[in-house]
Amino acid sequence: MVGIDEVARAAGVSTATVSRALSGKHNVSDSTRERVQEAAQRLGYVVSSSASSLASGRTRNIGVVIPHLDRWFFSTLLSGIAEEVTRAGYDITLYNVTPDREHRRQVFDTFLRRQRVDGVIAVALELGEHESRALLSLGMPVIAIGGPNELLPTLSIDDVGLGRLATEHLLAMGHLDIGHIGADPEFDIDFHIPSSRRHGFESALRAAGIDPRPELFEPGDFTIEGGFRAAKQLLGRPGASPTAIFAASDEMAIGAMLAARDLGYRVPTDLSIAGIDGHELGRFFDLTTVDQFPAGQGARAAATILHELEQPAGSVPDREELPYELVVRGSTARIGT
Repeated sequence: MVGIDEVARAAGVSTATVSRALSGKHNVSDSTRERVQEAAQRLGYVVSSSASSLASGRTRNIGVVIPHLDRWFFSTLLSGIAEEVTRAGYDITLYNVTPDREHRRQVFDTFLRRQRVDGVIAVALELGEHESRALLSLGMPVIAIGGPNELLPTLSIDDVGLGRLATEHLLAMGHLDIGHIGADPEFDIDFHIPSSRRHGFESALRAAGIDPRPELFEPGDFTIEGGFRAAKQLLGRPGASPTAIFAASDEMAIGAMLAARDLGYRVPTDLSIAGIDGHELGRFFDLTTVDQFPAGQGARAAATILHELEQPAGSVPDREELPYELVVRGSTARIGT
């Protein structure tokens, strides 16, 4: 097995310089760092994580606390985090928080206290005061992605604004009878994202002088299948059907498009459909969406943590609003066209 002494001889530097160059420290010239990296790569040398931790006092590991691993939004956000931290030479440890209270308590009170990470990113979790203070007590950089938190630096997305923007687009297309696919109360946890998007939907209607109609709401579960079932209910009821549907996620919007096709509706000639997320399947289905750039959210959180680790004296904003953007495609059209 190749050792650090061999890399030092090949690069013509001391072992201390090799250690500094490969750990990413700044007190090494670019030319020396490149020479050391080339020698290490040629010899197949990899820095021992345990040795590096002993020398630097760091694990070069970022903890990510996340509620789902099998949902597109969370896996895409996680890929943004992973790309950013691995580029900087860090690993990731995942802590999947389930609805079980005891398991959640263990994550915050036990697992994260084992000091196996240098920083923590909490994703889309509405943290209580005890959990927030538990993270702060770790004495390391922490950032949350989601709604506001008075105790932690937070990257926030305006879910009310997302719902309002999608609805305003449909209203601008001349649609007055707009259905909404949201979520059951069991899915309305951690920042109440479905309720916030529904609030944005209804506030846009009221601003246009339209009273929201309860019969034009149908809950789903943020999956394609759930959107399919909800759209079948909305479009299959007696009386006038909506001319447009706003779904609180792209996956439910795609399900609504499939249901509309099954029922003989032409999208967008007979029915316009819009969603939220920026799902990669949206381009394939030609879906109008409000893109919230989940990979970008993850990358921004990771960059913030890494910046604080490398420059601990720098200040981190208490709250930063994340961008979103309306992407108009072929699933929506002006009514009557």
